[in-house]
Amino acid sequence: MGRKVTLATCSLNQWAMDFEGNSKRILESIEIAKKKNAAYRLGSELEICGYGCYDHFYEGDTLLHSFEVLAMLLQSPVTQDIICDVGMPIMHKNVLYNCRVIFLNKKILLIRPKMQLCNDGNYREERWFTRWMKPRQVEEYFLPRMISSITGQKTVPFGDAVLSTRDTCIGSETCEELWAPSSSHIAQSLDGVEIFTNASGSHFSLRKAYVRVDLVKSATAKCGGIYLFANQKGCDGDRVYYDGCSMIAINGSFVVQGSQFSLDEVEVLTATLDLEDVRSYRGNFASRARAAAQSEPYPRVMADFSLSKDDDIFLPSYEPVGWRYHSPEEEISYGPACWLWDYLRRSGQGGFFLPLSGGIDSSSTACIVASMCHLVCQAVDNGNPQVLTDVRRIVGDPDYVPQNPRELAGRIFVTCYMASENSSEVTRNRAQQLAEQIGSCHQSIQIDTAVSAVIGIFTAVTAVVPKFKVHGGSPRENLALQNVQARLRMVLAYLFAQLTLWAQGRPGGLLVLGSSNVDESLRGYMTKYDCSSADINPIGGISKTDLRAFIRFCVDKFGFTALKEIYDAPPTAELEPLAEGQIAQTDEEDMGMSYEELSIYGRLRKMMKCGPYSMFCKLIHTWKNTCSPAQVAVKVKHFFRSYSINRHKMTTLTPSFHAENYSPDDNRFDLRQFLYNVAWTWQFRAIDKQVDALEKTKSTPNTEEPATTPQDGSGPTN
Repeated sequence: MGRKVTLATCSLNQWAMDFEGNSKRILESIEIAKKKNAAYRLGSELEICGYGCYDHFYEGDTLLHSFEVLAMLLQSPVTQDIICDVGMPIMHKNVLYNCRVIFLNKKILLIRPKMQLCNDGNYREERWFTRWMKPRQVEEYFLPRMISSITGQKTVPFGDAVLSTRDTCIGSETCEELWAPSSSHIAQSLDGVEIFTNASGSHFSLRKAYVRVDLVKSATAKCGGIYLFANQKGCDGDRVYYDGCSMIAINGSFVVQGSQFSLDEVEVLTATLDLEDVRSYRGNFASRARAAAQSEPYPRVMADFSLSKDDDIFLPSYEPVGWRYHSPEEEISYGPACWLWDYLRRSGQGGFFLPLSGGIDSSSTACIVASMCHLVCQAVDNGNPQVLTDVRRIVGDPDYVPQNPRELAGRIFVTCYMASENSSEVTRNRAQQLAEQIGSCHQSIQIDTAVSAVIGIFTAVTAVVPKFKVHGGSPRENLALQNVQARLRMVLAYLFAQLTLWAQGRPGGLLVLGSSNVDESLRGYMTKYDCSSADINPIGGISKTDLRAFIRFCVDKFGFTALKEIYDAPPTAELEPLAEGQIAQTDEEDMGMSYEELSIYGRLRKMMKCGPYSMFCKLIHTWKNTCSPAQVAVKVKHFFRSYSINRHKMTTLTPSFHAENYSPDDNRFDLRQFLYNVAWTWQFRAIDKQVDALEKTKSTPNTEEPATTPQDGSGPTN
C-alpha cells in the first residue's frame, strides 16, 4: 500500500473584495500544485474574498460573490483530482462563520467553521463572525442552488469534523486555533489525525516570525504529525502586511520554508512525506497512546480518494531544513517595501513624492523606496511577468524594462528638500547626496515666501507680529511659527505630488509619503497636518531606535554612504532660527525625553498594559542604577502628560505600515479616548504616595526585617 503523500500549501497576494483577481490566483496555485503532483492543496484564510473585508462581511453581496467564485472553482477542470481547501465566509442558520470549504471532483466534502476567533490587536473577527461552539458536532448545511446544481448535493456536513481518505486522516485548524491554549490539533491528533492544516491571515510585526515557527514546531513535536501552514501575503488594502512564511513540518522538523517577503503573487510549496514516519514517531510515546485510547472521537467525513499511490516506493521523502530568520533591519528593509509596492500598483498612481529633510526619518523612508526598487528589478530579472506589467503601467510605457534600481527610482520617486530660513546647508547637502545615490528625481525649494504670506495675513488682521522665542517671543508664538512652516510643507507636498507628472507630460499623480516614526506619534511630537500627514507612511509603526539600526544596515546593503553623516547627526526639526548658521534645536531636548526612553514607555503602556502608577512601579526597578524614585516619577508624569495632551493627533494619523506592537494607531490597534484629564490627579497622587514611602524607608535605619509588601496599602495590587 502507498504511504508517501505529496501536499501543497500556498501564499497568495489576495486583495480584499477583488473576487476577479483572487479567483485567478487561487486557480493558478491549484494548477501549480497539481503540476508538482500534490494531492491536497491548502490556501490561506478567507482567500476567496480576502481577509481584510471588515464591514463588507456584513453585506450579502460579499457572501453571494464568494459563492460565485466557489461555483467557478468547482466547475473548473483545474480543480479535478486534487482535494482543494479554500476559505470564505458562510452563513449557517443566520449566523456568519469564517469557514474552510474542502472539495474534491465537484463534490463538497466538508465545511469546517473556525472555532477560535482572533479579537486582539489589529483583529476584530468577533465583530463579524461567530465561532463554532459545538466541538465534535456536525450539522447539515443546505447548499445554495448555484452550488447544488453543480455538485448534485442538497446538503453537506457543516461543523467540527475531520476528513478520512483511504490512506490517512486530515484535520483543519484556522489561524487563531494554533495560538489558542486548547488548540484543535491536540484533540485531533489523539483521534488519529495525521495531517493538520492551518489556513491563516497572520500579519507582519517586527520580530514575530519566530512565534509562528515555534508554535508549528511545538505542535508537531508534541503530537507528531504533518502540519501545513498557509498564510496570506501582501497588502490587501489596509495598514497591515501579511508576510507569508507558509511552511510544512513533520514531527518537530521543518521540511519547507516559504518566503516572508516577495513580490510573487502566487507561491506554492510542496513536500512529499512518509506517513509511516508519523506512525512510528507516535508509537514511541506511551503517554500519548494512553490518552489516545480514551479520547473522544471526531465525526469523520469519508472521501473515496487516496493521497498516496501504490507505486510510491521510489519517491524521495523529506529532508529537514533549518529555519532562516531575517534580522530586524532586513524586516524593515523588505516588509514596508513590499507593502509600498502593492499599494502603488493597486492605487493606480504613478509613483511617490517624499519631503526629504536630510534627517533619520525621511531618509529611512527614502531607503525603503530604494529597497522596493531593488525588489522590483530583482523580480523582473527573475522573469516575473506580473511585476513587469505593473511597472510598465505605473511609468506609462508599454515597452519599459527597468535597467537598475537607480534608473527605476528616477522614474517613480520624487524627493524634495523644502528649505526655510531656519534650514541649514548641512541638511540640504545631506538630502541632495542621498537623493543622488538612490536615484530619485530631486528638487530643492524655498518656502519662506509662503510662510511670510501666511503670517502677513495674520498680522494684517491682528496688527501684531509673532516672534520666535530667541527674538523675545512667547512659547505660544514660538510654537505657532514652527507649525506654519510644517503645515505649509504639507500643502506644498500635495501640490507637487498632484502636478509634477503633469509638468512632465505624464498621466497620473504621486502618492505622498509620510515620515513620522512610532515614538514621535506616541509622544505627540509632531505638528498636526504637517509632513506627517500624507497618503501613507511606511515607517509610522517603527521605532527611532530600529530606524537608526536600519540606516546603518542600508550603508552596507545598498552602499548609501550619505547615510553615515545622517546617522551621526542629532535629530532636529529645524523649525527655529539657527544660531550663527548652526542647528540650535534638537528633538530630544524639545521632547524632554530620549528616544530610547520613549520606546520603553511605549512598550510598557501598550504591551504590558501599564497606566502611570504601574509604569512607575516597574521603572523604579529598571532604572534603579540611574534614577531615584523621585526622578522616575518626574519622567513618568512628563510622558503621560505629553501623551494625553497630544492623543488627539492620533485620530488623524496617516495610515502607517504596522510593524510595532506598541503602535499608538487610533484607527483599530490602540483604542483609547483622545480627550484626557491631563493632570491625571488620582494616578499621579498614587505615584507621589509611593515616592514618599520609598524615601521614608530609605531614610529610616533598617533595624528589623523588611516587609514583603507595602504597609500603607499603596502597592500595585491594592
